[in-house]
Amino acid sequence: MQVTVLAHTAEPVKVVAMAARLCYSSLDIENLRCSTLDEDQQLIGKVLALGHESVLEHASFSLGIEGVSRVLSHQLVRHRLASFSQQSQRYVSFDEGFSYQVPPSILQNESLHREYDRMMGQLAELYRHLRKRDIPAEDARFVLPNAADTRLVMTMNARELRHFFRLRCCRRAQWEIRALATEILRQLRKIAFPLFHDAGPACLSGPCPEGPMSCGEVKVVRLEFGKLE
Repeated sequence: MQVTVLAHTAEPVKVVAMAARLCYSSLDIENLRCSTLDEDQQLIGKVLALGHESVLEHASFSLGIEGVSRVLSHQLVRHRLASFSQQSQRYVSFDEGFSYQVPPSILQNESLHREYDRMMGQLAELYRHLRKRDIPAEDARFVLPNAADTRLVMTMNARELRHFFRLRCCRRAQWEIRALATEILRQLRKIAFPLFHDAGPACLSGPCPEGPMSCGEVKVVRLEFGKLE
């Protein structure tokens, strides 16, 4: 899995702070810029504590994501307040084979791993056979598995990203999308720490919302995300 921050709002912390300050100030737009980073951070902390998260929508981040499965991408696009561009299996052919993801539960079982790899090889061979018989890629792709790798560009604003982290950094989330969410959070904390310093699974700021399905390790999770860098 590889995550690359392709682009983001210029000075995302400053832009969010200006938007927040405008809501409570009589200053004109130009004078809203006259604040220090510490003042911006303090203001953002206050509005987040008040639940005034709409100001976060003024900062957006575009991410390149590679080496993930179609299983993950099918989950990812359920986050509708985002934009996605995904590699097409209709227009991109895989005549030379395809790469794929192996779940850890299969990876740790040597015999099942061999069976899994063998099946992936058979599917790749069937795909090649179909293409050699002049079956278009848009039809041959029907034999490609959910495990097949894909790549995409995703753009989300900071508010939706915080919601994404709240759901997908949770230990109850599927392992692959949890790894993706954690890596995105790690990178974005470096770029806009005041916007994401407290972001992560819901249990970081309150009780676990999973009830009886909780992982039961809130303290460990809080320590894990407190050290994330």
